[in-house]
Amino acid sequence: MARIELDLAHSYKPAPKEDDDYALLPLKMTFNDGGAYALLGPSGCGKTTMLNIMSGLLVPSHGTVRFDGEDRTRATPQQRNIAQVFQFPVIYDTMTVAENLAFPLKNRKVPADQIRQRVGQIAEMLEMSHQLDQRAAGLSADQKQKISLGRGLVRPDVAAVLFDEPLTVIDPHLKWQLRRKLKQIHRELKLTLIYVTHDQVEALTFADQVVVMTRGKAVQVGSADALFERPAHTFVGHFIGSPGMNFLPAHRDGENLSVAGHRLASPVGRALPDGALQVGIRPEYLALAQPQQAGALPGTVVQVQDIGTYQMLTAKVGEHTVKARFTPETRLPSSGDTAWLQVLGEHTCYYKNEELLA
Repeated sequence: MARIELDLAHSYKPAPKEDDDYALLPLKMTFNDGGAYALLGPSGCGKTTMLNIMSGLLVPSHGTVRFDGEDRTRATPQQRNIAQVFQFPVIYDTMTVAENLAFPLKNRKVPADQIRQRVGQIAEMLEMSHQLDQRAAGLSADQKQKISLGRGLVRPDVAAVLFDEPLTVIDPHLKWQLRRKLKQIHRELKLTLIYVTHDQVEALTFADQVVVMTRGKAVQVGSADALFERPAHTFVGHFIGSPGMNFLPAHRDGENLSVAGHRLASPVGRALPDGALQVGIRPEYLALAQPQQAGALPGTVVQVQDIGTYQMLTAKVGEHTVKARFTPETRLPSSGDTAWLQVLGEHTCYYKNEELLA
């Protein structure tokens, strides 16, 4: 395993001049030895570029990559001792499951008895022990991807295992099982695992630390709880959660705070700067309030949906749509009615220029 330190930027253009010319904007980031990380963001945000730079498939146009303090910027994947699992399974159809799993170890001249032991261990973890003698050609796409995952995990001396959206071809039910299995493998083997995905459920259930990325920039690194409770950037609030955080325009002037055109008293104990702000509140934390209650805003109910385990209320506060989640037992106003919603409270976040105010 290795501690990986990035201090770099990358552009696919020869002479980048502005932010849009960069696939990865300048960043400094450390992945600790034995950690489980996820790179999370929409397509084109720079996740795979960062992964390929770490693996050695791509040399950054600016800066360095260090493994355990040693500069490995121009080292090959083999020299870095990296294992990488790709979006689609890469296996040898003419080999059996056991031969596929053993292949990385045979290439490194590992003794046969150690190979058998390690292949057996990984096959058991992936619940493939009964398939070791089967030819890979006859397996389904998800079983082939399990072999690909196993080949990435089979080398005990690997510096890090990098996963590039490895569950894309996997059946949804099996995805949940494999995520749980990868988490268990990480606990048992203590490998450094870095997992690229655009799926927040995959990232938040797999990783101890999630790197949220947008437009070539890592906007927040944190635990699932930190990303949900205190998004450091409005993009994180939008991207994490289902639905994402509600945002309303605000303006502070002295002791008064105007939110979505309604004047409210500034929250006690919060030192907010004057000028344009945004107020962010999760649908889970919006509550019904009494008319004219402090920190509450009136909204016109657009829709009430019964989702089964919860109810979703959609309302218009001025020109802005907000969503609120309630328990199935909550009595909610009907479409067209006015609902007073508690916007300001202990879970409310305040943003200036898209960045969270401390």
